[in-house]
Amino acid sequence: MPSFDIVCDIDMQEMDNAVNQVKKEITTRYDFKHSKASISLEDGMVKLTGDDINNLNTVCEILRAKMVRRKLDAKSLEYGEAENATGDTKRLLLTIKQGVDKELAKKIVKVIKQEKMKVQASIQGEQVRVTGKKRDDLQAAMALIRQMDADRPLSFTNFRD
Repeated sequence: MPSFDIVCDIDMQEMDNAVNQVKKEITTRYDFKHSKASISLEDGMVKLTGDDINNLNTVCEILRAKMVRRKLDAKSLEYGEAENATGDTKRLLLTIKQGVDKELAKKIVKVIKQEKMKVQASIQGEQVRVTGKKRDDLQAAMALIRQMDADRPLSFTNFRD
């Protein structure tokens, strides 16, 4: 029976490369001269520090540009609140969204059931498995999921015929 999985997977090596490119750009840009701006990737979180909110926003924009260039979706970042850090600086934590959470998985299953397609969707941990009798039905389900407004980038893996 044909099936596929719906997952949210971010390539952490590409994310690390994007963060390293941002570090390099911060050290060479003139507007960051004599600034305490920095960026680091730790345990699925990106930590930004800067002199003020504008400095943090600029680093965020550079990060998004580098992510797009490396074919990473910017929707995979969840922004925290800017907080005060040591030495009169600001800190911002960005969480990298990995996996399909329970609420989104339920929403995906609900959308598939509402369309009354000839496929079954089941939640399996951090992914959703969709099975059906025909390959065309699965491709129609993929098109439906692509049209859905999700808070994270969804991809389809493990397509079996």
